[in-house]
Amino acid sequence: MDSTFSPRKTTKTDSKTKTLVINALFIAITFAATMFINIRLPIMGNGGLIHLGNVPLFVAAFVYGRKTGAIAGAFGMGLFDLVSGWTAWAPFTFVIVGTMGFVAGLISEKLPGNRMLVNTLAVVVALIIKIVGYYFTEVILYSNWIQPFGSIPGNVLQVIVAGIVVVPLAGRIKKIVGQM
Repeated sequence: MDSTFSPRKTTKTDSKTKTLVINALFIAITFAATMFINIRLPIMGNGGLIHLGNVPLFVAAFVYGRKTGAIAGAFGMGLFDLVSGWTAWAPFTFVIVGTMGFVAGLISEKLPGNRMLVNTLAVVVALIIKIVGYYFTEVILYSNWIQPFGSIPGNVLQVIVAGIVVVPLAGRIKKIVGQM
C-alpha cells in the first residue's frame, strides 16, 4: 500500500457543506458584531444605534459573493432584532440588510475594474439602500415623516465605518481565502 498522501476529490456534497459552514459563520459573526459591538447615540428615533455588523456583512459580500452577503446580513441582523427586543424591526431588517448584502456582492462580482473603487461603489449603494429602507420602515412604524430623519446620521456612520475597514482589506482577504 502506498503511504503517500493522496487528496480525495472534492465532491458536490463537500462544496455544499463548505457553503453552509461559511454562511453560518458569517451569520454568527454579523450577529455578534451587531449585538456586542455597538454604541447608542442620543439621537431621536432609532438612529442612535451604531454597530459594526456591517463589517462582516461586507466581508461576506466581497469575498464570498452576493448570496453569502445577503444571508449574513438578513439572518445575522434580523436575529439581532429578534433577540434584542426590536422584534417589529426584524422583517424590515431581514429585507433591507439582505438586499444590502446581495447588491454589494453583486456589484463586487460583476463590475470590472479597480477592486477598491468597485467595492467603494458597492458600499455607497448599500448605504443608499439602508437609508431609504430604514427611513420608510420608520415612517411605517412611527407614522411620522419627520422623525426618521434622525436615524440617517447613525446609518451613514455605521456603513461608512464598515466601508473604511473592509474596502482596503477585502482584496487581501479574498486572496488568502483563495489560497486555502
